[in-house]
Amino acid sequence: MNPVISAKKLSLTFPSNDGPVHALSEVDLDINAGEFVSFIGPSGCGKTTFLRVVADLETPTGGEVTVNGKSPHEARMNRDYGYVFQAPALLPWRTVERNVALPLEIIGMGKKEKAEHIKRTLEMVNLTGFEKSYPWQLSGGMQQRASIARALAFDADLLLMDEPFGALDEIVRDHLNEQLLKLWNDTKKTIAFVTHSIPEAVYLSTKIVVMSPRPGRVIDVIQSTLPDERPLDIRESKEFFDIAHRVREGLRAGHSYDEE
Repeated sequence: MNPVISAKKLSLTFPSNDGPVHALSEVDLDINAGEFVSFIGPSGCGKTTFLRVVADLETPTGGEVTVNGKSPHEARMNRDYGYVFQAPALLPWRTVERNVALPLEIIGMGKKEKAEHIKRTLEMVNLTGFEKSYPWQLSGGMQQRASIARALAFDADLLLMDEPFGALDEIVRDHLNEQLLKLWNDTKKTIAFVTHSIPEAVYLSTKIVVMSPRPGRVIDVIQSTLPDERPLDIRESKEFFDIAHRVREGLRAGHSYDEE
């Protein structure tokens, strides 16, 4: 079975007034169908840059990446993925349902089919009953769920999520982690997820990619041994702590490599 995302010697260098900035360096990584893969590492290590390359928002300067066997540009044109940004980025003058409808309008989806997609995706993120609400009437967590619904509206099998819960308080974040895990279990979509939180990465993921400080390299790829069904109290288990410890060791090793 071919991977959904495949990176081979992927590198990206940005020009700047102070000289070249090496954001990614020879990243080799495969993400398979149905995996929930978290990227974790220090700020500026290339986690978001990797997602942006996959989404055809940045162009690599070395190596290659494919999405469903296609170039990122072809995958974008084919609407192979949904993208959830750090901030919800909802249009304040549109209701929840009309925010979710926006990408469907752009592709010219028919009225009946569009209504069905909106209804289904709002049910997925537990926003039924808030269709006519405006973003300013929603809590931060609800806004982010609306943003996720908009990304899901395409019904793409791949979801790219760039630290979507980073600005939320811990209680709301825990709740959305549970909901996202349930969504993944229900749909078996492939998810690539950027986070700075070790507990979040361990709780959500089937695979954790640990990245080094810039230039971003893959330090470790950790296959989770946790079951797919994960109550929040699994975070108190020895198995959870063992995986979290390995993530921390990888992050330390990355910093050590950077200082040599």
